[in-house]
Amino acid sequence: MIETATKDKVIGIDISLERTTYAIVDIRGNILASGGFRTSDYPVLNDYVAVLCEHIVNLMMDNNAFESIRSVGISAPSGNYKTGCIENSPNMPWKGVIPMAAMLRDRIGLAVALGNDSHVIALGEHAFGSAHGMSDFAIVTLGHGLGSAFFSQRQFHLGADGFAGELGHTCIEEGGRLCECGLRGCLEAYCAEKGIIRTAKDLMEASDAPSLMRDLDHLSPRTIVDCCEQGDEMAIEVFRRTGEYFGRGLATYASIIDPEAIIIAGGISKAGKWLMEPTEESFNRHVFRNIRGKVRLIVSSLNDRERDVLGASALAWDVKEYSLFK
Repeated sequence: MIETATKDKVIGIDISLERTTYAIVDIRGNILASGGFRTSDYPVLNDYVAVLCEHIVNLMMDNNAFESIRSVGISAPSGNYKTGCIENSPNMPWKGVIPMAAMLRDRIGLAVALGNDSHVIALGEHAFGSAHGMSDFAIVTLGHGLGSAFFSQRQFHLGADGFAGELGHTCIEEGGRLCECGLRGCLEAYCAEKGIIRTAKDLMEASDAPSLMRDLDHLSPRTIVDCCEQGDEMAIEVFRRTGEYFGRGLATYASIIDPEAIIIAGGISKAGKWLMEPTEESFNRHVFRNIRGKVRLIVSSLNDRERDVLGASALAWDVKEYSLFK
């Protein structure tokens, strides 16, 4: 049978704690149309899936794209590429094992691939960003959580169950802070958003020293950076301690996998020198000496949402084609 219609577009979806972004992406990586909504507005899973599918269908209709969409790719926290499920996410509102890929496939009638957000970011960086041309590299994302993934010989290393690279849930402090995952002392509990805020509060409680942080209506990594920019010594100490832990964790990671580079992405990576200078100093003190000076620490320069949607679209091209409309 000779086919005349070419399916030369996919849908890329990025699910984050605060926002869901989706787009039609063509075979060359051009974003043709996009939209989004607040993830946090839909704490009930079935409501969220219904709204997401409605948005996707409307996007295809508005762009006359039903005949040209091949498949869908999803980036999600705690996503498992091997199962197509979001599995026991410590930060998302939906708990347990969620068969998100199957739920969307059943509703919209197209093939759906789902991957961990860090894996998808790695795909985006490899295709369009700092990792272009690299065969061995790692991605570490810093935001609400701390995620990671790595490429080895130009391929993802997923592990036996799809969870390889969970740097955020490795122990950095024996008997330390309780992490959202239920363990104690996880790197995420010190370097992700809640961990940084906890460090700031601990410092303020332990000392009467003046700090601009005491006058903040909203304490966040961003507002702590603002205090650093004004020379606040206690705020600077918050990121010095964060960088000490982060550098130690990255050094352990690098010593195990020996990457060309570790690319750091996510909102907290925008803290700039306040985070990266102590991170690099700690990294160089702790990394295996045979690779010291050889592993580059790179802060991603890509727009996070655009990169993550493009990474999700790369997942979509790899999934076996399926459609209820054939």
